[in-house]
Amino acid sequence: MKDPLATLRGVATLGSRPAAEGNGHVPSDGFLIVDAAELGSARVSAWEAVKLARDLHRPHALHLIERVFSRFQELHGDRSFRDDPAIVGGIAELDGRPVVVVAQQKGDSTEENIQRNFGMPHPEGYRKAIRLYRLAERFHLPLVTLIDTPGAYPGPEAEERGQAEAIAKSIETMTRLRTPIVAIVVGEGGSGGALALGVGDVVLALENAIYSVISPEGCAAILWRSAGEAERAAKALKLAGPDLLELGIVDALIPEPRGGAQNDHDATAANVKAAIVSQLDRLSRLTLADLLAARYERFRRIGVVVEPAGEPIAPRRPW
Repeated sequence: MKDPLATLRGVATLGSRPAAEGNGHVPSDGFLIVDAAELGSARVSAWEAVKLARDLHRPHALHLIERVFSRFQELHGDRSFRDDPAIVGGIAELDGRPVVVVAQQKGDSTEENIQRNFGMPHPEGYRKAIRLYRLAERFHLPLVTLIDTPGAYPGPEAEERGQAEAIAKSIETMTRLRTPIVAIVVGEGGSGGALALGVGDVVLALENAIYSVISPEGCAAILWRSAGEAERAAKALKLAGPDLLELGIVDALIPEPRGGAQNDHDATAANVKAAIVSQLDRLSRLTLADLLAARYERFRRIGVVVEPAGEPIAPRRPW
């Protein structure tokens, strides 16, 4: 049987345009880093990546949206409970191509962070995202998601309104969505709250973004009974961009300007735009059947399951 992932890789190579000026290094494959070895001396430690990903001056979703897309029309509400400001989304144009954008938004100030709940969505935020996913499918528009959250909001009111169900439904919807999806981790990618926007045909990350099942502080509190061991936990979690690339969690990294994305929002946005345009160009050449099969196989091949006897379990064939 034809390997759908091989089909996807054969459509075009990752990266075809030069990096924006001002980068500390230029990867061998254009604006995308597809091999962690390309980072060389530019690679930062896991804990440094955590601090860079959380930098208050780092470009958030709306900063990137206004620079990458044109004619962005934000849509509000989940048609059931309320509008969640932690999730922003709508219809926009990317080099003349209409797309749907869904993103997690942190605030630029204390007041805005309180309004947007520090980028931690409630269930209605994920249900708004699902509404936009289905809108993209209905009108045959590519979907672009920008991930930047420490995790879904864990409060009692979120649990009362079905937080786990909303996240699970968002993941399920993305797995079967009949339109191309490009997901980008632009800052923090925390747990299922991030994965609800992260089931893409191509998953990219900014060079100093992080993506993990739990925060370093939470991991340290569980394993070592002390949040002071967060730096040790960050290294063990392998949450930094180069580790994510080596493990196959992301397909490529998008270079940041020297010192981090917070130093030059425009250059960061230029690289993000070039990456999205390139990936949508190649995904648009696939049939829907190949697109869905490759998406399924991409996530099935993450990690290795080993039986007690030591024999690895082969991944199941796509539906």
